[in-house]
Amino acid sequence: MPDLVARKLHFGTVNRTIPILPAAPEGADAPQRVVKVRRDYNNWVARETMEDYALRYTPQRFRKWSTFRVANTAFGAASFLILEAVGATLLVQYGFVNAFWAILATGLIIFGAGLPISVYAARYGVDMDLLTRGAGFGYIGSTLTSLIYASFTFIFFALEAAVMAYALELALNIPPSWGYLVCALVVVPLVTHGVSAISRLQMWTQPLWLVMLVVPFCYVLVRDPGAFNGITHYAGEKAASTGFDLRLFGAALTVGIALITQMGEQADYLRFMPARTQANRRGWWLGVLAGGPGWVVLGVLKMLGGALLAYLAISHMVPRDRAVDPNQMYLAAYEYVFPQYGLAVAATALFVVVSQLKINVTNAYAGSLAWSNFFSRLTHSHPGRVVWVVFNTLIAFMLMEMNVFQALGDVLGLYSNIAIAWIMAVVADLVVNKPLGLSPKGIEFKRAYLYDVNPVGVGAMALASALSISAHLGVFGPMAQAFSALIAMGVAFATAPLIAWATKGRYYIARKPQPVLDGQAQHCTICEREYEGPDMAHCPAYQGPICSLCCTLDARCGDLCKPHASLAAQWSATLRWLLPKRVGPYLDTGLGHFLLLMLVIAPLLAALFGLLYRQEMRALADLVDAQGLAMATLRSGFLKAYLAVLLLAGIVAWWLVLAHKSRQVAQEESNRQTHLLVREIDSHRQTDEALQNARLLAEAARRQAEQANQAKSRYISAISHELRTPLNSILGYAQLMGEDADFPPHRRHAVHVIKRGGEHLLSLIEGTLDIARIESGKLTLDVKPMGFADFMHELAALFELQANGKGLAFRFDAEGALPEVVRADEKRVRQILINLLGNAIKFTAVGQVVFRVRHAREMAHIEIEDTGPGLSAGELAQIFEPFARGNSAASAVPGAGLGLTIAKMLTDLMGGELTALSTPGQGSVFRVRLFLPEVR
Repeated sequence: MPDLVARKLHFGTVNRTIPILPAAPEGADAPQRVVKVRRDYNNWVARETMEDYALRYTPQRFRKWSTFRVANTAFGAASFLILEAVGATLLVQYGFVNAFWAILATGLIIFGAGLPISVYAARYGVDMDLLTRGAGFGYIGSTLTSLIYASFTFIFFALEAAVMAYALELALNIPPSWGYLVCALVVVPLVTHGVSAISRLQMWTQPLWLVMLVVPFCYVLVRDPGAFNGITHYAGEKAASTGFDLRLFGAALTVGIALITQMGEQADYLRFMPARTQANRRGWWLGVLAGGPGWVVLGVLKMLGGALLAYLAISHMVPRDRAVDPNQMYLAAYEYVFPQYGLAVAATALFVVVSQLKINVTNAYAGSLAWSNFFSRLTHSHPGRVVWVVFNTLIAFMLMEMNVFQALGDVLGLYSNIAIAWIMAVVADLVVNKPLGLSPKGIEFKRAYLYDVNPVGVGAMALASALSISAHLGVFGPMAQAFSALIAMGVAFATAPLIAWATKGRYYIARKPQPVLDGQAQHCTICEREYEGPDMAHCPAYQGPICSLCCTLDARCGDLCKPHASLAAQWSATLRWLLPKRVGPYLDTGLGHFLLLMLVIAPLLAALFGLLYRQEMRALADLVDAQGLAMATLRSGFLKAYLAVLLLAGIVAWWLVLAHKSRQVAQEESNRQTHLLVREIDSHRQTDEALQNARLLAEAARRQAEQANQAKSRYISAISHELRTPLNSILGYAQLMGEDADFPPHRRHAVHVIKRGGEHLLSLIEGTLDIARIESGKLTLDVKPMGFADFMHELAALFELQANGKGLAFRFDAEGALPEVVRADEKRVRQILINLLGNAIKFTAVGQVVFRVRHAREMAHIEIEDTGPGLSAGELAQIFEPFARGNSAASAVPGAGLGLTIAKMLTDLMGGELTALSTPGQGSVFRVRLFLPEVR
């Protein structure tokens, strides 16, 4: 098998060496395997107290709070004062009777739609985006709803913060521009730590908020029981009478139903609800009802209260356009509580600030989840939920500077048509399609198992939005215009089951999910973290389990697990079904993708220019001297601007298509090269088997040689023992005789010769034993921390004395700073260097010996240079052979002739290198390279 190539990859502060894996064999789930890249998320994403499972299922181990705490956190979102503003706006524009019935109908609709959403979110631990994916929209289809949802959050954030900024202006005289900035920034630190911090904020502020909400109404009723007597006869600006008007009722209902998207924020909290058990069953249902659709019960009361307070403010001579401001409404009521105007202002400001903080932490939190889901699918990257908290807040701040509060009715009226279509398509899937078996039970949210686009939800929402927006713009007459929200609701609710029945539910699941056990943890093969089973999927591209977040962010697999379910494949199949067959070959050239982009861009630009045109036409119509010619000129100008922008958008779209095709061609070429490599690997498989057999034979031969070496080692050890015993006796007697003063001189000389010969023989025996141990593998290395710098200086000092005693110059050069401590076998390093330095001094008669040391990149480089007699080329070739003596001058020097042999063998054993260079008559240089990693 060929060696695997390795790549060095860097992510954050972590390096990973990952092998390039071979392709999967034929018949596997995917045509090839993708190179595994270890993904390391940044600190924000890795810390779930900040990330709060923004893109994934909420695991059971995290859902440990009580049902009351979760419900209280979700219910705290009902504090938003836009409810009062909506009620006041409906009263002022449509009269009390129409506003009253529209508010009640709004509450019933939102409660009925919110109940299944809340139950599924709490049961399956998914936020609104994941719920939408599995309830008829598909993986990419829900991207559009994420954008809608994110737009809802920053629009309402801006509206709520504007109310708060007006309170700061009223109480502290802070200019609105600075107030907007303060109201936007104060929310960011409260939201960065997710639902943990938000739940504490809601718990602490809930009692104060409830008291301050109820007290002003009580004081008004007690001190002026007839304050609201005339409200039932209030006709409003657009009503011809005080009675019920069906068209005005529908228009008011359209504004109120825009609040239905608030159910998405409730679902974002309810996903933290603990699992339902027999023990907590009653508390679980109460918590889901209170934290889910229950908010709208209080919401209806608040909208009716807003209508009452607006009437109260108008009766106190507050202009109608100011009476819909919650600050003015509650100030009029708090003047009954505090006769001193300053205290009434302070109480109103405190109540408004507390109320708006409670809702805007929810808006910012839900917006961060929506933006995370939206951009993760478009860019295949996720910098962390905290980034999108700031992003959402900045958008809201810009909207506040544009004074969007003045356009509250128009914004909510148009927006409700799209929002209601989305929500009701989801509701229809949950309450109709799933019970009837038209869609799978449960919520499958993972990319690995979903079609990119499910026509059930996407189609129902698109059709309902198109019809309701057309009705809202007056295309179908004034009555349909008034009931555009109900058109959106009815069309979406009816169309979703019809599309599911027509498609037989085939676009819900792209491939059969593997069964998972709740509570069973698995390790993701990409990020190598542990997640619960419902958050995991099997990835054939990486041949292992993958978490939903890593699957979402992967841009290289190309949906190998479900190629038929990608957006491109679905769009191409749709065009082939709609268009004639002769057009089919042109669709793969990029034309199909261009058409898809333009079908999205053109309506969006048309809607944007239409909204701007409508506002300008309304402003122009208010002018007394406005002429039809001016309106026609404005219409022509908007049309020209729209066509110019559409042309530029088409050029950009075509450029994007060409860039995408270029990347696709490059990827296909890479895949072809990979397949060629796979075929080459397959063709070498038999050769690899033969090599494996040869390796086995070589291994057997090596074992035999090792056994022979071990036998030789035992034999040499036995012989050496037999030799050393009499040799030690001879050396002992020679030493005694040499120390005897009465011994004759000529005999003392003979004893000295005997002693020197015995020591030579002993050195020869010891060297032979060392060689035998190395060859037999019995010589092991004792690697541990070693004082490198001190060791080298001590060694140099020792041999400097020997060289000076012989009349030689000795120089020690340490190039650069030597490491203090390295990892090495100090005994063996010492043995190598002593042999080399000893030989250099022994064989050098005149001149010098130079000892150089350098340490770089965990390698020690050592040179020992002498000015001795040198070696010829033939002698240099055999210098490391046992008993090699070199020239006659060297042979006259005593020694065993094994020093260089042992030094060479020890260097090789330690994974190093020992080489020699020599010039006869000039000297020799021995170079040693050893792997000695520094210990810090």
